[in-house]
Amino acid sequence: MPLETLDLVLRTHAAEIPDKVALRAGNRLWTYRELEAESAQVAHGLLASGVEPQQRVAFLDRNVPEYFTLLFGAAMVNAVTLAVNWRLAAPEMEYILNHAQARVLFIGAEFLGHLAQMNLETVEQIVVMTGEAGEYAAYEDWIADRSTEDPAVGCATEDVCYQLYTSGTTGLPKGVELTHRNLMTALHQGAIDWKIDPDSVVMVAMPLFHIAGSGWGVGGFVQGAEQVLVYEMDPTEVLRLIEVHGVTNTLFVPAVLQVLSGFPGVEKTDFSSMRAIVYGASPISEEILVRSMKVFGCGFIQTYGLTETTGGITTLQPEEHDPGGSKAHLLRSAGRPWGDVKIRIVDQETGEDLRDGEVGEIWCATDQNMKAYWRNDEATAEVFPEGRDADGIGWFRTGDAGYLREGYLYIHDRVKDMIVSGAENVYPAEIQNVLMAHDAVADAAVIGVPSEKWGETVKAIIVDAPGGGATDEELVEWCRERLAHYKCPTSVDRIDALPRNPSGKILKTELREPYWKGQARRVN
Repeated sequence: MPLETLDLVLRTHAAEIPDKVALRAGNRLWTYRELEAESAQVAHGLLASGVEPQQRVAFLDRNVPEYFTLLFGAAMVNAVTLAVNWRLAAPEMEYILNHAQARVLFIGAEFLGHLAQMNLETVEQIVVMTGEAGEYAAYEDWIADRSTEDPAVGCATEDVCYQLYTSGTTGLPKGVELTHRNLMTALHQGAIDWKIDPDSVVMVAMPLFHIAGSGWGVGGFVQGAEQVLVYEMDPTEVLRLIEVHGVTNTLFVPAVLQVLSGFPGVEKTDFSSMRAIVYGASPISEEILVRSMKVFGCGFIQTYGLTETTGGITTLQPEEHDPGGSKAHLLRSAGRPWGDVKIRIVDQETGEDLRDGEVGEIWCATDQNMKAYWRNDEATAEVFPEGRDADGIGWFRTGDAGYLREGYLYIHDRVKDMIVSGAENVYPAEIQNVLMAHDAVADAAVIGVPSEKWGETVKAIIVDAPGGGATDEELVEWCRERLAHYKCPTSVDRIDALPRNPSGKILKTELREPYWKGQARRVN
């Protein structure tokens, strides 16, 4: 019987396969019994810190194994884990932690400098997970005397277990509330489509603040598989770990596949254990895909989804990857809906469903659709325009444009202005607001332009203020002081006036045209 809530995962496997290796990280490992015991210690620590059911506990660090003891420990007391993007600037982190009303913050010593710049309104306990703790509690000391017995507070399937923040077109990040039902539905279906079973050795290499890292990372645990955690994306270490631990399944974004498949000496790595590689989060060029398939010599599975859909909602299976063959055209698709997922293509103007081949906004209905945007009813209502039925299922507007053909989904463009750079979602409004705060800028627009390595990179198009004169480098540095570096412009162009429609909206399509001319689709 499929597990229905996250707190059941370790409880079940610790009872049935207690001595099986659950997690490897560096030179450390945990069996399922040991992982459950340490997670229980975290759970009791949260209770002692006054954390109540459905309150938020935050994680801010790189890919460290303590993330999972927090995630499972929080589930044991029906708390909600909030993973914060460590690549953000301190003001961005501060906004997320305060908006989420986080009660406890688990942080790596590397980010204590960021913490010193924050004014946190609700955090009452700070635990340093890795490195020198200084004035704060060290993780090992904090859990040392705690009980290893599962407190078993209990969770309902509709309770929120996980919260991730995704930026919005207003420039303010939105907290995506994912329930136990959302997560477990996605992971049980993922096990089928991603070829994960109890015998798998699953590499977790993507950042844990991303659904492609954390969602994927939990999937192997749900099946009772072994996980191999990668601290950061070091190609040499990733290739070594695949060979040493006999990794069978992993997920890489296209930018990582590009690096790994062309890495010096990659041909010497033994990939015979590999069963399948899932890729997604941003589009991939056929050249990189074909090269990767040849290098790794295993099945490749494409997936398309969003944070709001708890990750993947479509897959293109290995047998549908046929470069140069009769199914080669399918490589331009994002695959077919999986599990209970239903997809519609909707005309933005009329709200009517479109026929095969006609481009419109992609809407989906599934148990994977998020509960809501935390503390943002207006934004929630906007993406569920038809409401929800008695079972809580409603049609979610993805904001992506595409079309269906013979059951396969093809991504065409974006309804919104979002840029996907190296699998990170970047929203122009956020960057435009920062640029407009500079005295030398009279007007600004931000667009994505093609990049061979990252899919897209950020370009700022500036109208100089009278007597302005800020250099490109000064404007980029201005952004870097206020935003995560991956959001900052990699190039700056100047223009006399931005094109706008009669209502004053910037005509982004017109700005993008010179850079995307000749491209088959307007997302790279």
